[in-house]
Amino acid sequence: MTSRRHFFTTTLGALTASTLPAIEPINRPGKSRMQLGVAAYSFREYFQWMRGKENKPKEGRQPWSILDFIDWCADHHVPGAEVTSYFFPPDVDEKYLLEVKRRAYLRGVQLAGTAVGNNFALPKGEKLEKEIADVKRWIDYAAIMNAPHIRVFAGPQPKDLSEEEAVANCLEAYQECLDYAGKKGIFLGLENHGGIVAEPDNLVKMVRAAQSPWAGINWDSGNFHTEDPYGDLAKIAPYAINVQLKMEMKPKGAKEGEPADVPRLLKILREANYQGWFTLEYEVKADPFVEVPKILDMLRPLLG
Repeated sequence: MTSRRHFFTTTLGALTASTLPAIEPINRPGKSRMQLGVAAYSFREYFQWMRGKENKPKEGRQPWSILDFIDWCADHHVPGAEVTSYFFPPDVDEKYLLEVKRRAYLRGVQLAGTAVGNNFALPKGEKLEKEIADVKRWIDYAAIMNAPHIRVFAGPQPKDLSEEEAVANCLEAYQECLDYAGKKGIFLGLENHGGIVAEPDNLVKMVRAAQSPWAGINWDSGNFHTEDPYGDLAKIAPYAINVQLKMEMKPKGAKEGEPADVPRLLKILREANYQGWFTLEYEVKADPFVEVPKILDMLRPLLG
């Protein structure tokens, strides 16, 4: 374990920002092409379950299940559904997962992936081991459902760890999960989601250092709150294996979110030759049942 940790620490140390190439794309033949998807998180206030706890839906609506979300995607001609783990029942088992797979196939919807709310930046010990075990459990679940991608998270820097230690712990945990995911054929997209990956350098360092063809970045358009979020998104686009669109962006110093420049975001992805899912994750407070279909109609001609 000591030699493995030394490898991660020295590897990350060698990958300084000055050595990072401007462009190092995942090797994809052909031209950029993207498919439209929707993340279940867009309807987070309407599911029966939220992270294992019963959730009371808004506005008197009947509580949703993941199966209802798949039906919604089919009814609205959405090719891909991200079936976020937070909304599965706490007693989820293989029977339920197979029913999700069955429903998606019969409704002509592809499962674009899922997501887990993990934290890999914890100190070594029981809590970090539990995070790793939970991710491995969802790798098994994703394989059963035929959901080929999982969004995973780095986490915030703990008070008792240096940033270097937190990044090293994250990479080691990420690598262990990648080793497991590769045997199941599941991609693990490390998301740009605050904490130790609030800026692009650490994120790119870890993905470059990961020893797996199943590694990459979950490119979330709304998660950089830096002085130049579009420029920072361009830095991580060459490593994207999944994309999530947010309708707002909040640069450093902005008091409120401002509308995302969707054509500009698409240009960044096309210049990186991204190919794959372009999934809407609607987080604005307005009613998603009203607003999400409008956004999908706007996106379809832009994606081509």
